[in-house]
Amino acid sequence: MLEGIRVIEMATYIAAPGAGGILADWGAEVIKVEPLSGCPMRNFFKSVGVDHLKGNPVFDLDNRGKRSVALNTATPEGVEAIKRLVKDADVFLTNVRPGGLERAGLDYESLKKVNPKLVYATVSGYGLQGPDRDRPGFDMAAFYARSGLGAITTPKGQEPAPLRTAVGDHTTSMATTAGILGALLERQRTGKGRLVEASLLRTGIYALGSDMSIQLKFGKLGSTKSRHEAINPLNNFFKTSDGIWIAIIPRQGSVDWDAICKAIGQPKMIEDPRFKSSRDRRANGTELVDILDATFAQHDLEYWTKALDEQDMVWAPMMPPGDVAADPQAEAAGAFFEVPENDGSGTFRAPASPIRFGGEGEDAHPRGPSPDLGQHTLDVLKEFGYSEADIAGLQKSGTIA
Repeated sequence: MLEGIRVIEMATYIAAPGAGGILADWGAEVIKVEPLSGCPMRNFFKSVGVDHLKGNPVFDLDNRGKRSVALNTATPEGVEAIKRLVKDADVFLTNVRPGGLERAGLDYESLKKVNPKLVYATVSGYGLQGPDRDRPGFDMAAFYARSGLGAITTPKGQEPAPLRTAVGDHTTSMATTAGILGALLERQRTGKGRLVEASLLRTGIYALGSDMSIQLKFGKLGSTKSRHEAINPLNNFFKTSDGIWIAIIPRQGSVDWDAICKAIGQPKMIEDPRFKSSRDRRANGTELVDILDATFAQHDLEYWTKALDEQDMVWAPMMPPGDVAADPQAEAAGAFFEVPENDGSGTFRAPASPIRFGGEGEDAHPRGPSPDLGQHTLDVLKEFGYSEADIAGLQKSGTIA
């Protein structure tokens, strides 16, 4: 659906390239401009000491279907090359820090003069204004720690746990993609481009938005409690006899109190004065959780699947990624697809981008594998009007390898 949209991506790591990856999956032409040393994520497994593994699925996820151009943008010739690429592009996507872009003449105001129709999307840790605009920001810092998300999701009295790889980055990737598409839609009406600004901090605060709105309205917010101290003891996790944790999420009000009592085979508990109202259940939460723990421990997941589904409860098993990869429902939802290997040796299974279009059999598919560093440099430069003599000059100036 995005065929004919050209994106120039001058970005490293994950949050911005993730947005470019989604656009590529949806049909856009994405030209990835990398430094001569390459995007640092190309060294992801080497940096954690497991570079003996074949392939780099972390890099592949966000860069499949793109073309790679390796440029030294510290040279005047490199900056000029970016401007030539941008002149006829639809989108410029970057996560270079604002000060660096301004010094290079690649900020929004500069590139708008080159291409007034350009949608200029910037992804940063903390935004384009303020004292921390040029502070480096990865997702565990800007999205998780600084936004309040990490503090409020850590149970009271416990030590914080690290965020898993790129959770905040990919949340920001989705937000950035939405912003780009909104600006492209507006451009159809006005003929003018727009600055699209995404930041890990702002996305983290929005992800925490329900809790943050309570904080802003009332000036205080309850902490995350342990299972036995939960504000709503039913909104909790319980372990089955075969050792699987299940998450139960009651609807608002008391509609699910009757249902859960029936599901656990104790309908008389519905009128138990200790648990009859939400306030009663909260006051006697420790006792209620103990009862539910003992009850759920009596049967396996198969039993509880039937019992909870019969009462139309909202629940799910806590599944490790290995089980998710084999989950037929995840497969049916289009959560995975096959991506070509760069060397043409076959395909490998990978997460799909987050939206399905058209239903089964009509979903977006990867345009191709992730590129090798600089794989398309010469081809792209020639497409944009560089002659053999021009290319030789770029090589001499150290702009390209």
